[in-house]
Amino acid sequence: MNNYKLEIQNLSKKYGRRLVFSGISGSYSTGEIIGIKGKNGSGKSTLSRILVGIDSQSSGKVNHILNGKILEKEDIYNFVGFAAPYLNLYSEFSALENLKIFSKIRGIQFDLQLVERLFDNFNLSKRKNDLLSSYSSGMLQRMKLIFSVIHKPNFLVLDEPISNLDSGGKSEVYQLIKNISHETLIFIASNEESDLQLCSNFIEIEEYKK
Repeated sequence: MNNYKLEIQNLSKKYGRRLVFSGISGSYSTGEIIGIKGKNGSGKSTLSRILVGIDSQSSGKVNHILNGKILEKEDIYNFVGFAAPYLNLYSEFSALENLKIFSKIRGIQFDLQLVERLFDNFNLSKRKNDLLSSYSSGMLQRMKLIFSVIHKPNFLVLDEPISNLDSGGKSEVYQLIKNISHETLIFIASNEESDLQLCSNFIEIEEYKK
């Protein structure tokens, strides 16, 4: 099993004069589930995007380390999974077509067996050939979660993972997390108590606004 480590060193983010957070530090490894807590608008999503390399910090460092070797910034993408309600998919294509496109963009072999299992786990098998434009918000959220793990990431960040989901969808998300938690470093940004109960450690954004 690969050992993935995330080292955060004195991380800060500002938008103009507005401080989002300052001085976040920590070290986290494969097998941990870390919660990112904070009020709405506190910066949970901002931190999530910085950790996966979508957004940039104002100061500080985020090191991604695989088996003792620090990854170059351009290589992080290959090892990271990310899901958030605000991400967009290709609505003019079917669910299956989206995943094939995604695999091609990532440069990975399309694993039909894995995809079929994920469709089944998220109760989308009967709709896999339907255009995403016909999907409900809950179904789209399920697809975003499938996208985040199709390449078997070593590091997974889930921003509000149960957004728009019914009780069945929530159970599917928690089962997915349970299935991969031993071989993946997982961060969950959320205020939902049921999400945070999965976590063994936390980053509380409000503590880093001084």
